[in-house]
Amino acid sequence: MIHDMPDRTNQLPPRERPEKRGRYDVALDATLKAELDRLDALKMQLDQLKEKHPELWPAVLHKLKVRWTTDSNAIEGSTLTFAETLFFLEQGLTVKGKPFKDHLDARNHAEAIEMLFDAVAQQRPISEGLLKELNALIMLGVTHTPARDRFRRKQQKPVTSGQYKQQPNHVVQANGTIHHYVEPVHVGSEMQELCSWIETAGASQHPAITAALAHYNYVRIHPFDDGNGRGARILMNLVLMRAGFPPIVQSATLRQDYIAALNLADNGDLRPFVDFLLAQAQASIEAMIEDFRQAP
Repeated sequence: MIHDMPDRTNQLPPRERPEKRGRYDVALDATLKAELDRLDALKMQLDQLKEKHPELWPAVLHKLKVRWTTDSNAIEGSTLTFAETLFFLEQGLTVKGKPFKDHLDARNHAEAIEMLFDAVAQQRPISEGLLKELNALIMLGVTHTPARDRFRRKQQKPVTSGQYKQQPNHVVQANGTIHHYVEPVHVGSEMQELCSWIETAGASQHPAITAALAHYNYVRIHPFDDGNGRGARILMNLVLMRAGFPPIVQSATLRQDYIAALNLADNGDLRPFVDFLLAQAQASIEAMIEDFRQAP
């Protein structure tokens, strides 16, 4: 397992701070431009449907929010289906046989989405403070997360929600290698750099590119004890929503492709991750367009 609830080992020798070159850069070639143009065309179709059928938009948006919560949590191990998540969020009743934490994660994520929409409406800048608030909400009520010590023994690691990590959160990958995230001593400066880049350099390019690179760098830093995968996907959608795009629902069925693209980015090739998220963005808008067309 990786990212949000990884199989961690927390007592390894610290790694040197990674090289910054290329973390925030991807070449805009003809193929990438064509994909961005396709995304813009889909957004235009969706905007036209919203204008033509405003009465349907609340239901379409609600369905997207439930899918977002279901899939983002499923990537991290939740067992709740779309129907079960919908039932729990609307009725407030837990699903028999499903873990309490899955319901806690669903509630927290749904509330974090609402906070995100409020932040966009209030035109709040993307800041360390806002990202800490979102992590605190994602992790509300979670006191410990599964981990392993240096001898690979299972343990429960305390979680301090809404605060940057104080201990390393390295991860054991499927091939047995250990992936090192940014060391705690560098997290503050790295997150400050990320937020500054989004508001300055990132604002000069297509928001989907900025969103993808922001997503990757949040995961690369892994600033919190837990909730980092969900937080990265929320940050990505915050960037998109501020630019008038709908959120991306990262499909849980493509989890392995998602991890593979992240691994390539860790090795210096950001393009597959950008391509992957552009495809997810297009698929999300296509699903919303279909929801409009199928409405009675």
